[in-house]
Amino acid sequence: MPLLLSTTHALLDVDAVMIDLDGTMVNTLGDFAQALNRMLADLALPAIDPLAIEHMVGKGTEHLLRTVLAHVGVADVDARYAAAWQRYQHHYLQLNGQYAQLYPGVLEGVQALAASGLPLACLTNKPLAFAQPLLRAKGLEKFFQQVFGGDSFAQKKPHPLPLLETCKALGTQPARTLMVGDSSNDAQAAQAAGCPVVLMTYGFNHGQPIQAVPALAHLQSLTQLRPNNLA
Repeated sequence: MPLLLSTTHALLDVDAVMIDLDGTMVNTLGDFAQALNRMLADLALPAIDPLAIEHMVGKGTEHLLRTVLAHVGVADVDARYAAAWQRYQHHYLQLNGQYAQLYPGVLEGVQALAASGLPLACLTNKPLAFAQPLLRAKGLEKFFQQVFGGDSFAQKKPHPLPLLETCKALGTQPARTLMVGDSSNDAQAAQAAGCPVVLMTYGFNHGQPIQAVPALAHLQSLTQLRPNNLA
């Protein structure tokens, strides 16, 4: 299926599309801030500024929690991690999606891709138990044939394994399976797996400019990636 990258007017012929979740389809910073600060309060630790969280997300929940604990001054992160994870999981599952919003153009973009007949997979570093309810809450779950989280495989992005395993599940070759993401994690994983990649300009990229990360295109909206027969 040819896809038009409207930013470059280039055509990309692919058989399936993998799409990241946090920072690509859904702005989840509000959820992160609420769950993390409720966790910290339970542990009698100081709150974290929501603005600081944006630079910490994208590498999986364990990395996020360890980074937050260190940020608020915990000396022995290993000793506090298990309790932190238990409280974070409790709060996140309760509020999942309540403080999160779809980015503009996401619903329309995903609908167009699904309507073209392209198989779609959501591939995120978010735990699967968090990802699936969030997709459901935002009306996106029905568009995806596969959903994989950061705990679905032995490695997380930027390792190529999740992309390679997702391609197997979709029955497609990596070179013909597009990765859509928002960070260097997605780009590095795609490059290592041999997948083409496009990146969204509005997401989470560890505080670094996403335009500096090589990709086929840097898009402001998922509607800029569309089946050519809808162009």
